[in-house]
Amino acid sequence: MSIEDYQKAGKIAAEVRDDARKRYHVGEMLLSICERVENMIRERGAEPAFPCNVSLNEVAAHYTAEPNDQNVVKDNDVLKIDIGVHVNGHIADTAVTACYNPKYDSLVNATEFALQEAVKIVKADVNASDIGKIVENTAKKTNFKPIHNLSGHSLAQYTIHAGKSIPNIRTTRTFCFAPNQAYAIEPFFTTKDGSGIVYNGKMKSIYAIATRKITGDKNADALLDYLWNRFKTLPFALRWILQDYEEKESRMMLEFLMKKKLIHSYPILVEGSGKFVVQAEHTVIPTENGVIIVTR
Repeated sequence: MSIEDYQKAGKIAAEVRDDARKRYHVGEMLLSICERVENMIRERGAEPAFPCNVSLNEVAAHYTAEPNDQNVVKDNDVLKIDIGVHVNGHIADTAVTACYNPKYDSLVNATEFALQEAVKIVKADVNASDIGKIVENTAKKTNFKPIHNLSGHSLAQYTIHAGKSIPNIRTTRTFCFAPNQAYAIEPFFTTKDGSGIVYNGKMKSIYAIATRKITGDKNADALLDYLWNRFKTLPFALRWILQDYEEKESRMMLEFLMKKKLIHSYPILVEGSGKFVVQAEHTVIPTENGVIIVTR
């Protein structure tokens, strides 16, 4: 593990996130937002760790722009921009919510506050369940609801979800933070009349390699090699490969590779009652004496 690489990735992620935070996105195409975020990361000498997520309103996560995506941010939308940066596979993961509906300003503020309060207690040997307690208590005090089945996660080189989950609700004791390991803390809140649960939607526009095996189909095997050489196990978007592949052919081969279980997809995640969802996120590295917030 390279703390230096995490810090470099975190500095870039924070710069790009803060640029996204201050922009006025109403009237802008989601595709333009994704491309600008991803290009800003590359211009700073890093690579996106996953396609920029631009999830609107009741969609909590996993929406990235499709090729030629015509969706536009509208008045009264709540836009979650989730950004990942990697340097030599060391990932910084951060998110901000851009709110254009005053009705949801307090929801955004509560979620940001929950993140700030949770990060304060992070250090080596603190139990991750204590994060869930803080997040849920903050939600209740502010009259909102955490998303029960979304959580933060451990990070590893070239691996965004590295096996450990950091709850956003009160739970039994889970695991203790290890020193000098990377974790993403990410509360998701919805309104008090929401279900507090997300479900898989029909749309999927983010993919990742699950395993590498020969299929016997020359074109599919060539695509799998291409994807591995470019992304390893990190997620990618269809639009990222269209400079080398035709769109129709790519979609067919990706479906074939998914049927073979060599590639998996990330369906969009939708709030169960169709209520708006807000997100905030930092990547942290616990130490014996406190915490390094790499995306501060």
